[in-house]
Amino acid sequence: MNTSEPVASVESLLRAAPPHLLVATAGRLLADRVGAQEVNLLLADYGLTVLQPVTHLPQTGEPVPAHDGPAGRAFISQTPVVEIAHYPAFGVVYLPLTVRGDRLGVLCVRLPSDTVNPAIVLKLGDFATALAHEVATAGRDTDLYLQARRTRRLTLAAEMQWQLLPGRGCARQEYTIGAHLEPAYAIGGDNFDWSTSADHLTVTVTDGMGQGIEASLLTSLTVGALRNARRAGIGLADQACLADQAVFAHYGGKVYASTLLLHFSLETGTVRAVDAGSPQIFRQRGSAIEQIELEAQLPLGMFEETVYEEQTFHVEPGDRLIVVSTGVHGARSADGGLFGERALRQTLSATRLTPPHETARSVVSGLITHFGSKDLTADAAVVCLDWKGRDVQAEDHPYPAQ
Repeated sequence: MNTSEPVASVESLLRAAPPHLLVATAGRLLADRVGAQEVNLLLADYGLTVLQPVTHLPQTGEPVPAHDGPAGRAFISQTPVVEIAHYPAFGVVYLPLTVRGDRLGVLCVRLPSDTVNPAIVLKLGDFATALAHEVATAGRDTDLYLQARRTRRLTLAAEMQWQLLPGRGCARQEYTIGAHLEPAYAIGGDNFDWSTSADHLTVTVTDGMGQGIEASLLTSLTVGALRNARRAGIGLADQACLADQAVFAHYGGKVYASTLLLHFSLETGTVRAVDAGSPQIFRQRGSAIEQIELEAQLPLGMFEETVYEEQTFHVEPGDRLIVVSTGVHGARSADGGLFGERALRQTLSATRLTPPHETARSVVSGLITHFGSKDLTADAAVVCLDWKGRDVQAEDHPYPAQ
């Protein structure tokens, strides 16, 4: 890559490419600038089990593991991985594709081995970040990348839920979020959502009553009402009140949505919370794990004009928060044991040093082992948040480079 070539010119060329031709455009750009012999884009599937190449119809090729091999290592570690072959002589650089903490997949670039060096790897990392942003944007205009993510067909309810989500991760200097849903290809009523501003972060986890399309419709209404209230600048408790009214007005109390609402001050670490139902929240501080006991209030839409009240707790730098839906903490094994009684805490202890994305995935994996089958009888949502807190550097540079 010509080191005098400004990154903006690469970004402008990617922006100018038709959405469905981003991979071909990336290949041409990297061939011209670094002599790339082959360029492949691998996207993580909905279940986070494999990385699937974006190719021609039907939009994907043979998948590779998302947690093993060089591509999997790059995806999990979120750092470049380099492999050098001697006969014939070439190198392959595997680069994570991430947009503000949301992991999309991996870019694989094959080069002549004598051209692989730290400077080239750094430049390729910048290129991968630019490409990741364009892939995320292109999803508004083409189905190509959404189709490439699936190993099988989504249910209609799952299609609606995945379109409702903000992503599967988010990162700023003050925090990192990783989240996971299961069954990924048949999710119905579970949802997570977040929004950040200059000084605050809002996180919600919602569990819509029922299954399939009915649960998805209920959750869509609930999340839409919460977003509408939040975007109007309304306080947390009143957000719950307005969403409660919207759900009750439509369903008349026949169904309801259990929701946990959290509002973080990035400056102080003070968290305001409304527990409207059954999602549970745990805090890991050092090696200690405690459930944060909040006053359980009525789920949204159960009764007309329910009044909600906020509670507060505090997070400190180094704290980890884990929010799990009923389908996680309430799942039972064959012998009747609840996952939330002991197995959940064991999983959280074992994953204390892993990134939030992997912790969320590991909790779901542990849940499946506890339940004894991948065919879960209830939706499962996990949100893991690592709190770093604000310092002077965070105030000057509120967003990470990716």
